[in-house]
Amino acid sequence: MSVSGESRGRSQQMRAKAQELMDAADRSQDPDEKQRLREKARRLQDQSEQEGRMDDRGMDPM
Repeated sequence: MSVSGESRGRSQQMRAKAQELMDAADRSQDPDEKQRLREKARRLQDQSEQEGRMDDRGMDPM
């Protein structure tokens, strides 16, 4: 797999994990846990988008 393909795959995995965390936050009854999960999901989503932008420019995020 090429470097860009690996980066794209990593970004997709991060987006999937972020979605899982958001789903878990939606199911959580504990407000603190809900907030913690949502913040973690947002950070993963932001990181995924940043890596995607770097990949689009042909840059290696690592």
